[in-house]
This record gives sequence, structure tokens and C-alpha cells, in this order.
Amino acid sequence: MSPARPSPARPPATAGSARAGARRAPARGKRAFAATWWGQAWVTALEDSTLDAARLSRGRTYARKGLVGAPVVTPGRVEALVQGSRPSPYRSSVHLPVLTDTQWDILLDAIAARAGHLAALLDGEMPSELVDDADEAGVPLLPRPTELDPECSCPDWGCPCKHAAALCYAIASAIDADPFVLFALRGRQREEIFAQLRARRAKPQQRAAVPGAAAGIPAAAAYARWADRSDRPGALPDLPAPASHTLALPVPPPTAAGLGAEELEHITADAAVRAARLLTGDVTSLHLTQHQDAVRIGATRPRPGRIHHLTQSTGVKPLEFARLTRAWHHGGPTGLAVAEQPHTPDPAIMATARTNLTEALAEMTDTAVPLKAWRNRLTLNDQGLQLRLGPDHRWYPYVHQDGDWWPAGQADTDPAAALTAAGQQSPARSRSREA
Repeated sequence: MSPARPSPARPPATAGSARAGARRAPARGKRAFAATWWGQAWVTALEDSTLDAARLSRGRTYARKGLVGAPVVTPGRVEALVQGSRPSPYRSSVHLPVLTDTQWDILLDAIAARAGHLAALLDGEMPSELVDDADEAGVPLLPRPTELDPECSCPDWGCPCKHAAALCYAIASAIDADPFVLFALRGRQREEIFAQLRARRAKPQQRAAVPGAAAGIPAAAAYARWADRSDRPGALPDLPAPASHTLALPVPPPTAAGLGAEELEHITADAAVRAARLLTGDVTSLHLTQHQDAVRIGATRPRPGRIHHLTQSTGVKPLEFARLTRAWHHGGPTGLAVAEQPHTPDPAIMATARTNLTEALAEMTDTAVPLKAWRNRLTLNDQGLQLRLGPDHRWYPYVHQDGDWWPAGQADTDPAAALTAAGQQSPARSRSREA
């Protein structure tokens, strides 16, 4: 028997709904985009994120006409082709922050605590108690209005544009039918969640079978505990860089592990490198998501077979994965965030950078150079060059090639220097040198 279901009308009215009720999609009836309360929560988050009623209305029209292609859901992103006014469709996407490992632990503990939660999820329902428990613990499973971050290849600078709005409305029906779509957007797939829930059920049995066995703790907590010890040595001895692993494993890996000996040896070597960096104070790798760590491995330990496995496990297309690994190579986790997540910085910073670059380009070329600004990006479309301002207040250079923007060098606090680095990598410049 299925557990009791929450009412579809669960989401309470907000200040935004009172302010802009006329622009909202119907919550019920044939013209509604979501029939469940959690699907409607997605629609509400979209409609609370903007006051542009016209673009939302056009987006609803596009979605109802079936102009949105099959959505592709990956951690933190849903993407689809949306047919607009031109013959070729636009590429639209919506970003949603993924949960941290700590937040996932809290959420999985909440699911495992009540058998009815998992039963409801398997039955295609989102338990309201689960969402409430997660919210109280600071884990936002359902999207908040400030979290939805749209992006589109169209020239419309609206946020969202009508194409991205259409994608948001269209994906609501998929979330209606399968709550695990939300889990996937937050960073983990159904199979991974089930595996971790099974591991949680097995842990008490394993501890009972091995009396006195020490319980493990997260790496971040272990490091903090070590760093706080007053009796730890003040200086560490020089450590050899464990860049290669030459010793065979003492025992073969379990057959159920899904890993061969060679792959496990590479994982061991990678763990040793990260541990050595951790002892020097570099704690960056302690807080990576699985998606970020997959890109890190692809950027730092590339091998054809491993890259194929990483693209398969992350659901990222090979060309896109190559673009992300290049972003990591040039800027680490921050470079990856800049590649995947546009944001809106202080307008004064963008205006100053745009003015300075425009003046510098005019002096170099004796002509006015059109410089387009959008969110954290400054683009010279004619030159195939772009700068992206990162959260670290540095400018990341990009060049346009293979139909997309690719990282082109190290970031710089000076936008002119970053633009020079991008120009040196520009395909247009390369063709000019060949000529």
C-alpha cells in the first residue's frame, strides 16, 4: 500500500505570486504544465525568478506548441534545442546548483530514516515530509527562485528569454512523472542514490560483523581534526611526489567492484597525490562534487579509456567534456564554474571593464570595435574572442571554435591582458598567420 500522499496544492502563496498573479501559468486543468505539487513548485520557482510577463507568456506558447526538443538532464543542468523564428533551433539550458556531498549525506539519511519515503519515490511521488526535513537541515531539493539560471544561444538578453522559459515549462512534466529528475539535476542519478541507500542499510550489519572496527569519517572532517591537534608536528618532512604508481596491488580488487587492477592502481596513485597536496594545506579537493572530480581526473590523468568511462558515467558528451577539462586545466574548480555557470556580477565592474577595453581596442585598430556585454561576459563576435569574469575577480579568456566557446588560457586580473591571451589562441589569428 502506498503511503499517504500530500495535496497537489501544497506550495503556499508568496509575495511574488500576489505581485504577479496574472502572469502565471494555470496550476490546474488542461493548460497546466504540472499536475503535482512538486512539479508546480518548479514552475513557481521559474515564475518567481522574473517580472517579465511577456517572455514567460511566449515561453508557455512555445512549450504548448511542442517547439522544445528532448531535454537532456545532467548534474546541475537541463538542456534542449528550442525552435524559434529562425530555421535552425536555439540551444537553451537552465542551471541549478548541485548539492554538496555533505548535503547529499543529509538528504540520503532523511530518505533512509523512513521506509515510506523511498516507497513514495519509487511510486513516482515526492514526499512532502522529506522536502520539509531537508529544508530544515539546509538542503534545498526543490528549486528556489534565485537558483534557476537560464542560458540560451539566441540574441535575446532576457533572463530568461522565451526559449529558456519554454524549456523550463516543458521540463515540468518530466519532473511531474519522475521526481528523480530533480535528484539528477541536484547532482546524483537514481542508480547512484539506490546504491548509497543500500550501503546505509548494510553499514550496521558490517559493524556488527567486525567488533571494534573504527567507523570512517568524511575526509574534510578528518583533516580538520588533524589540523586542530595541538601535538601535531609543526613542519612536515619533504614528501616525494607520488606521480606514478609502480607497485602492484597486494591483492586483486573484488570482482564486484567493477574496477580492474590497473584502474585501481591509478586511483591509488591519484589519492596519494591529493593526500600530499592536502598535507601542504591545499584543501580544494575535499569539497569537489562527483561531476567536478570527474572533470579533474579527465584533465589531470587523461587516458582514452578513462575519458570514455568518465563521459559515460557523467552523461556529458565527449566534446563538452573536453571543453570542461580544458577549463579545469586553465583554472581548476573556479575555471570549471566559469565555463558552466554564468552569473551577474556588479554592473559597475562590467561597465568599467567594457569602457576600458573599448578604448584600448579603438587605439589599437583606429576603428570602433563592437563589444557585447551579457552577464559576466564581454564578447567580440567579429574576432571570435570572449572574456568571462570569474567569482575570483579574474578574467578568463575564451575563443570561439567548433561552434562553441573554449577556454583559451590562464585568467588575469587585467581584462586587456586576458584578451591578448585569447587573441593569441584565436582561430582567426591562426588563419591570418598562415596566410
